[in-house]
Amino acid sequence: MSRRCADLLPDAKPAQSVMQLCDGRIHRPGWATSRQPSPRSSWRRIRLHARYRELAPHLVPLDYTNNPDIKVPMTLIITMPELKENPFRERIVETFSEDRQGNLSFNDFIDMFSALCEASPRELKTIYAFKIYDFNRDNFICKEDLEKTLNKLTKGELTPEEVTLVCDKAIEEADLDGDNKLSFADFENMISKAPDFLSNFHIRI
Repeated sequence: MSRRCADLLPDAKPAQSVMQLCDGRIHRPGWATSRQPSPRSSWRRIRLHARYRELAPHLVPLDYTNNPDIKVPMTLIITMPELKENPFRERIVETFSEDRQGNLSFNDFIDMFSALCEASPRELKTIYAFKIYDFNRDNFICKEDLEKTLNKLTKGELTPEEVTLVCDKAIEEADLDGDNKLSFADFENMISKAPDFLSNFHIRI
C-alpha cells in the first residue's frame, strides 16, 4: 500500500525504500492500513494549507473536501522565504513534484515539508537528499551530479579544475563497489560519517 511521506513510519528501511521510489513517491509493503491523524498533525496540515494558499489565492480554494486537482507552479513555490535563498530550491521542488516539472499539488507540498522538517527521520532525509542530488534521475550520483551539486554549494566560486579534483576525491572515498558512481548504499555510508549534514538538511516553516 502506498503512503505519502507525511505518514511514513520511522522504521522504514532506506535501502529497501529507495528501490521502491516511483514518480517521487515511496512505496513499501507492510504499512498499517490506517492511521488516525493526531491533533498536532491536523494543526500542521491547516498551517501548511494556509501557506500553500498564500502563494496562489486565485488558484487554491479554501475547501479541500473534494481534493481539487490544483497545482501551484514552481515559479511561485520557490519564492517562499524558506526556499528562495536555498541553492537547491528548484531541485527540491522538482523532487517532490508528481509531474517532475516543479508544479506542486497540496499533497506534494505536504510531502516536501514533512520530509524536510527538523523532526523528520534521518532515514527519510537521506532518501530525499539522494534524490535531490541525483540530477539525471538514474538512481545513482555520478560525477556530473556531484559537479552540479558542488557548483551550487559554492555558487560557482571554484574553478573547473578544483571542482573536478573535489568530485574525483569524493567518488574515490565513497564509491564502495568501484563503479565510479555512488549508489544509495554508497551515499548512505558517506552521510553516516557526516552527522552534521542531515541535522542541517531541513526546512523550517
